[in-house]
Amino acid sequence: MVAMRKLLVLIPDRISDILVKGEYQPRYYNPGEVFDEVHILSTTVDDPDRAALQRTVGSAKLHLHYHSDDPTLIGGWPGIFRRRALDRWARGGVEIARRIGADLIRCHGADWATFLASRIKRALGTPYVVSLHINPDINAVRRILKSDVSRSEAKHNAFFEYLEREGLVHADLVMPVYKPILPYLARRGVSKVQVCYNVLNGEHLREKSNYLLGSPPRIICVGRLLDEKDPTAIIRAVASIPRLELLVVGDGPKRNELVSLVEELGIADRVKLSPAIDNDELCAMLPEFDLFVVHTEYWELNKSVLEALLTGLPLIINRRQGEPVPELMNVDFVRMVDNSVASYREALVDLLNDHEKRETLGRAAYAHAQANWAPAKTEAIYADIYRGLLASRTNRQA
Repeated sequence: MVAMRKLLVLIPDRISDILVKGEYQPRYYNPGEVFDEVHILSTTVDDPDRAALQRTVGSAKLHLHYHSDDPTLIGGWPGIFRRRALDRWARGGVEIARRIGADLIRCHGADWATFLASRIKRALGTPYVVSLHINPDINAVRRILKSDVSRSEAKHNAFFEYLEREGLVHADLVMPVYKPILPYLARRGVSKVQVCYNVLNGEHLREKSNYLLGSPPRIICVGRLLDEKDPTAIIRAVASIPRLELLVVGDGPKRNELVSLVEELGIADRVKLSPAIDNDELCAMLPEFDLFVVHTEYWELNKSVLEALLTGLPLIINRRQGEPVPELMNVDFVRMVDNSVASYREALVDLLNDHEKRETLGRAAYAHAQANWAPAKTEAIYADIYRGLLASRTNRQA
């Protein structure tokens, strides 16, 4: 009789929030359906819709567990007694893992859950992998990135630096989802690294087959509405081009300001702001647009950009301040611009008026994206990693 293969997924997230956004892809927590059982343990207590969550593990049996983080441990950091207290906190999670008897652990992010994985491995010998979705030295989630931190903020940073280091250096493999995360891992001294891109919505992404310009032409911008992704220059550029329509998908602190700008420019009939669109619906509608236009200063290759490229939607994106994104350097499948009204306007007018150039850009994007980031390929990479680690563990135990 073949033993049931069990995966333990450790996350810091509130699952219900992700479900509401509609961002979970099929088999997200069980790529390739390698495992028969998937146990998800979150350090944030929640009560998600289990039926909706089932799609993230495919046909595997789904189990949910919780082991709450303990922020009271941060204040007195550092110190030997605090480290002992942190290890005591981890014991509850270790006991959950002992009862589960998982063959492999996967962590998302470098946080409480990844530290817990390091302690489970120490106690039980269970191998674990970590996927990283941001560079914490650039886009901090826990640490406070400023030069003049207070004493309490310094303690806070030291605590999470310790969690990150312990969780990452003991991992069997760390899987950043794009190359800009690599410098952070080098600083951490992490050597077992493989870039593994996000598995995107293969069921609803489809190739753009018709590059004839819409009547009226339609462009789309997707991203959080905050300073680093502020689409103001795009909106002003669209305002200067008659008949052109723009859909901005995203929410954030700049939303009210952008709504006011659209009204001030008198283009509310041509520019729509939608706080959110379910990912299945969004991916399916992308090929209906003529261009994907975005501004981002984040050092990343984000999912919305990848989704546009995977459909063959021609992309206009800005040159970010600072080091460029390696995946978008010296390539022929995106149109790079400055984050200015004039630069966006020039690119828009050029591509809207030149059918051959617009189609060539889109088809080059599709070919490159399918070769490098096709959902079936990226999912297979994760599945192969899992199978390899399972085989290694079996051989060691034999």
